Amino acid sequence: MHILAVTAEMFPFIKTGGLADTTGALPDALAKLGAEVRTLLPLYRKLRPLIRGHQPCFSGSVLGQDVKVYSLVADQKNLVLLDAPHLFDRDGHPYGEKDHPFPDNDLRFAVLSKTAADIALGSMPGWRPDIVHVHDWHAALTCVYLADAAPGEVPTVLTIHNLSFQGQYPFSRARVLGLPDELCTVECLEYYGDISFLKGGLTTASAVTTVSPTYAREILTPEAGMGMHGVFGTRSESVRGIVNGVDQDVWNPATDPFILANFMSATVARRSLNKYALLQALGLAHTQGPVFGVVSRLTWQKGVDLLLDVVPLIIARKGRLIVHGEGDGQLEDGLRDLSKRYPEMVCAHIGYDERLAHMIHAGSDFIIQPSRFEPCGLTQLYALRYGALPIVSRTGGLAETIIDANDAAIDAGVATGFQFEPANIDDLRAALERAIAAFNNRELFKRLQAQAMRANFSWEKSAAQYLALFEGLVSKEPQESLSFPDILPDAFARMRIERRQARQ
Repeated sequence: MHILAVTAEMFPFIKTGGLADTTGALPDALAKLGAEVRTLLPLYRKLRPLIRGHQPCFSGSVLGQDVKVYSLVADQKNLVLLDAPHLFDRDGHPYGEKDHPFPDNDLRFAVLSKTAADIALGSMPGWRPDIVHVHDWHAALTCVYLADAAPGEVPTVLTIHNLSFQGQYPFSRARVLGLPDELCTVECLEYYGDISFLKGGLTTASAVTTVSPTYAREILTPEAGMGMHGVFGTRSESVRGIVNGVDQDVWNPATDPFILANFMSATVARRSLNKYALLQALGLAHTQGPVFGVVSRLTWQKGVDLLLDVVPLIIARKGRLIVHGEGDGQLEDGLRDLSKRYPEMVCAHIGYDERLAHMIHAGSDFIIQPSRFEPCGLTQLYALRYGALPIVSRTGGLAETIIDANDAAIDAGVATGFQFEPANIDDLRAALERAIAAFNNRELFKRLQAQAMRANFSWEKSAAQYLALFEGLVSKEPQESLSFPDILPDAFARMRIERRQARQ
């Protein structure tokens, strides 16, 4: 099977969060099952060296923008790179500079999506996908462009990693983005007077996935649906959750080149060397208390504000807190202030460094994830693999992947971490107290650590679920994917079929 993946970021080439880890690892896992995946990715400034010595496989105009497309292999991954320097050759991260999105992000990612649709319909010489797998709002218009140009010809799957980002732009931009009037309706793209890339993808994709079954259920509710719960309700039968996996080549404590002492569950005592190296590198005190690590975007969604309130408790128990990430300026400032106030106990490392992220997982005793909502989360899975017990809010994929160390789970030998109610500061404090008590009980802590490291969240099972979904969509008769009976309201489905018949 030939699969075109479409994404705004991909590890190890460009990364701002877990999306990149998923889009970097899933193609490799699918390849082991016999599929061929090529990933369409914008050619950002830092990626330009990749095309040296290569010629474009095709060039042309997409939505009035001059583009070139390169097909190549880098780091053993099949890449299709979209070269549009006026859109992607910029300073900053993929979406903007610091807290300010680029003002033309709608055009940038519409061009990415339209290029994907063109490739799906045969614009790239010598290769055409059987199915297109798009990730988040940045690529969601791919489904819309294909539904408009060739309904049902190439199946599409939209995976939602974070529903809080919806790609919402003024309605007046529709013409510039090549979106016909009949699609700019409440049944497809229109969203509270604007257009939403994500909604367009939701209403036109052949299937929709999220990154955990729990999150797939949560987004059907007003509380977690971010205004889209009604849209999900129209196609709840075709929304499924597939838990993310861990790239076990990249995140492997036995071979990790970023840590001082490699270890396995049988040699977990060597973790103490990594803990020492981590504290030494960051200038923190070598006390007998636990080390709490946080590797996260520093945002309200991630519950980072809750951390500010529990620092006194951590310090009172002789613990140390290491926070690594970037995001909201006020949260960054608050963490910097704590780091200055308690220089030997708190370290706020603003920014992102892959080496430090690995060091924190290998040297911390606990990893805290206090997210208000979390579609899946990868940090807790890395923590399990490295023997750092996760302390997580009971939501989304966090609730699904971590087994709370309550008495029953401890007795059954299945506990792998600690859970608390989302956005509940008292429950977070209670979870921290339980974690510290476990840390002080060395026999119990070692047992929990061993159970955590035995947890298996490889990509093998998840990739098999994706491949089964893809094969089911590709094998369907074309007519079945044209009527959208379980996807769109009847009137909109009829309109799409009538437009197709008029073209024939």
